Amino acid sequence: MPLDGTEPVVPPTSLGDLTVLDCSTLFAGPLAATILGDYGADVIKIEHPDRPDPSRSHGKSKNGVGLWWKMLGRNKRTVTLNLGKPEGGELLLRLAARADVLIENFRPGTLERWGIGPERLHEVNPRLVIARVTGFGQFGPWSGRPGFGTLAEAMSGFAAVTGEADGPPTLPPFGLADGIAALCAVNGILTALHQRETGDGRGQVIDLAIIEPLVTLLGPQPMLYDQLGEVQPRTGNRSVNNAPRNTYRTSDGHWVAVSTSAQSIAERVLRLVGRPEVVDEPWFASGSGRAEHSDLLDGYVGSWIAERPLAEVVEAFEEVQAAVAPILDIRGVLDNPQYQALETITTVQDEDLGPLRMQNVLFRLSRTPGSIRHAGRAHGADNDAVLGEHLGLSPDELVRLRKESVI
Repeated sequence: MPLDGTEPVVPPTSLGDLTVLDCSTLFAGPLAATILGDYGADVIKIEHPDRPDPSRSHGKSKNGVGLWWKMLGRNKRTVTLNLGKPEGGELLLRLAARADVLIENFRPGTLERWGIGPERLHEVNPRLVIARVTGFGQFGPWSGRPGFGTLAEAMSGFAAVTGEADGPPTLPPFGLADGIAALCAVNGILTALHQRETGDGRGQVIDLAIIEPLVTLLGPQPMLYDQLGEVQPRTGNRSVNNAPRNTYRTSDGHWVAVSTSAQSIAERVLRLVGRPEVVDEPWFASGSGRAEHSDLLDGYVGSWIAERPLAEVVEAFEEVQAAVAPILDIRGVLDNPQYQALETITTVQDEDLGPLRMQNVLFRLSRTPGSIRHAGRAHGADNDAVLGEHLGLSPDELVRLRKESVI
């Protein structure tokens, strides 16, 4: 609800005709469901009655309310089901019979052991798209291992090329692999839904291993090794493909990042910092040639920036149309005028915490822009609405199911 207390204006949605069952936890599967919910899908979050999604208690909290969950659980109705109990599994099948998408990240074979695997799900709903998001995929010698994004960042080649040349492999301080896997899961789900609507009307199973998407982002590295026998080393903030490309400190203690992927930008930067003669060097004509002279170019650019405050550096780069950006922490993101114009961070009125700032929807659609209708709700908050109204269970049945720890 808007902060002034008026009823929200709900825009038309892109995915408002979809029902999504989110049976996943920590973090790729739930984030994929969040993104679908942002664009209108009715997302029903399924959690164990006694073991809620760990993101509810992951990281920092305020007044006993987990902050990560508020973002990850937004736009979802929350329902508790013990899927390991036969009656819980039957209730899931009843929900699946009316759903379009089911997202799960149990270890391979778990749903099958409970009698609610893809074959059974497709018996009750042949149109269902089932996204299985696991660390290592549904088959192979590692498929049964516990998998997390950190392991994917380690195995994919990402950590091996991240960090200083003389330092250890470096892991990101946030869920990079999970986040990228979530985006890929959304893409897979929408692809499967498109095929369903334009093809034979049947759903299918998506097998997404979190260890794989980061490998795709390595670019030509597999081919460089296959064809040339080269293994990309760690180079810190430098690039093996172009230079100058690094972070540099200004005279007033701020940091900026400079990129010169385009030849014309590299030329503008070196002229700006008073070294136009370098542009005429034969090696300067290619990104790889410039990368071989990173020490020299970093010295020129770094010393020029070190003599000037941030505002002067940014203004000078803008005047010559060279690429520079300040390195922002989250305070800087919230205060940055470009992010403010884009409304990248928005305010949600939360039932527990009041006004709550969080990331907005991922992209802006001109006619169906997506929206955040509410932040993450309490564990099992929508049991009565979904299981009672949606499936027609009576109040007495709901009481019995609670006593028997089914819900």
